[in-house]
Amino acid sequence: MFLKGIKDKFKRKSGRKILKELMATPISVTRESKGIRSVGCIVDLDKFEQTELFFQLQEEFSLNPNAVKIIGYKRFYDKNSPYSTPVFSDKDLGWKGEIENSYALEFLGREYDLLVNYYNEDSLLLNLMTLKTKARLKVGFKEIGPVFNDLILATSLNDFQTFKKELKKYLSIFKEI
Repeated sequence: MFLKGIKDKFKRKSGRKILKELMATPISVTRESKGIRSVGCIVDLDKFEQTELFFQLQEEFSLNPNAVKIIGYKRFYDKNSPYSTPVFSDKDLGWKGEIENSYALEFLGREYDLLVNYYNEDSLLLNLMTLKTKARLKVGFKEIGPVFNDLILATSLNDFQTFKKELKKYLSIFKEI
């Protein structure tokens, strides 16, 4: 028990060091053309559980089926419990900031035109996922800040309809949709 606590502490320290390095050198994206064709969503399931609402973005932006990929974060979760959304947690943090979760690795293996960071609390694993995701445009909330997001919306986490409306408005202004 004692050794596990020390091990977790060193993993977190290593993760924070990698996070600082990633903040200094962002991951490059190969897609340079305008237009939204794929959307990735990182959602804090502890604060917002209605992940099915993100599929409304598919209709809103006239995307192809399966263009929206969602992954959820829970501080603690039971691997035997069924979740409708793929989930990762703090237990999935490995050495040197690596994420040891097959769902998270699959999510990180894709490239997105738009990444929606649907969380408003500073968390090591959520921030690592955001920085490691290859996305041309990243959108999130004001509580997280401009280091992790290109577009910051000042809406409430619980008001998805307003978030969606504002997102569509700004993407139209940027001529992305």
